[in-house]
Amino acid sequence: MSKYPVREKEEEEIAEPSDNLYERMNIIIDKGQEPLRLDRFLTARIQNASRTKIQSAIESGRIMVNNKIVQPNYKVRPSDEIIMYSDKEVNNEEIIAEEVPLQIVFEDDDILIIDKPPGLVVHPASGNYSGTVINGIAWRIQQANPEVPAGNLPRFGLVHRIDKNTSGLLVLAKNEKSLTSLAKQFFDQSVKRQYVALVWGDFKDQTGTVKAHIGRHKRFRKIFDAYPDGEQGKEATTHYKVLERFGYVSLIQCELETGRTHQIRVHMQHIGHPLFNDVTYGGDKIVKGTVFTKYKQFVENCFAICPRQALHARTLGFIHPVTRKEVLFESELPEDMKKLIEKWRSYATNKGA
Repeated sequence: MSKYPVREKEEEEIAEPSDNLYERMNIIIDKGQEPLRLDRFLTARIQNASRTKIQSAIESGRIMVNNKIVQPNYKVRPSDEIIMYSDKEVNNEEIIAEEVPLQIVFEDDDILIIDKPPGLVVHPASGNYSGTVINGIAWRIQQANPEVPAGNLPRFGLVHRIDKNTSGLLVLAKNEKSLTSLAKQFFDQSVKRQYVALVWGDFKDQTGTVKAHIGRHKRFRKIFDAYPDGEQGKEATTHYKVLERFGYVSLIQCELETGRTHQIRVHMQHIGHPLFNDVTYGGDKIVKGTVFTKYKQFVENCFAICPRQALHARTLGFIHPVTRKEVLFESELPEDMKKLIEKWRSYATNKGA
């Protein structure tokens, strides 16, 4: 296993319903199906799909049969299972290239790893059309290919994302083969993702698991909610481990099985432990502790030290799309969270918590 160590209250970004941008669709061939070329079968089956795009998807490995890569002329047979990964690559023609400072952790011909600071949006969206990670990547590609027109720049793939005010590691694919491999790993939940968070309250147990579907809030459509009975949203699982206890707050490690939008934030709120200073999910007020003047001032000072949800994507591991070796990237906690944790540690020590 290779390890690559990392060197060194604004409007909330509302993402799409999943932080994993690539989703999978399965088709089981009917028992009475006559032998038919895969590309022709899918062109007829999928609305608004051209045969050229279907063939390209098959050749790039985004469409497989019985979990194997095949050719467009493969003839489907009864009971075959067709697996298709959606194509949601960024279209460079729609992205404005801008010089955005990016902390590159690792780069080769196939992948790019970025350590994102808090406050930086990953993808252009409503309210954040410029100054994003993707704008910065487009500029970087343009600098490396000055002779190529902007609309013909090499394509790159955003496989997942992290919230605007969450810091930490992000991987991008630099070619279609890498994009397909990473998309499959994210969907199959084989990617290792560990986060560090400071949350309100103390935990009864040292470790635990939260299983609750995540979907749009029934009343406030710009945020998300947990649905433990699975009546809405998508399945989501978060494992947590207590790292330190500071009395009124706890430092925890979270490991994701799934990658739903705001998953850790929603799950922690659901079990009564909202992230410290999470404006969207109720962590920006005193949740635990008696509200007296001295303590209130202490908490407000903590909010000022870390003016965002205290969440950091610390670890990212996966199988390299080309070398097929397992790689692991780690990011140090940013300064605002370091100072916040130290302040609470000192407070807990002095109070005997």
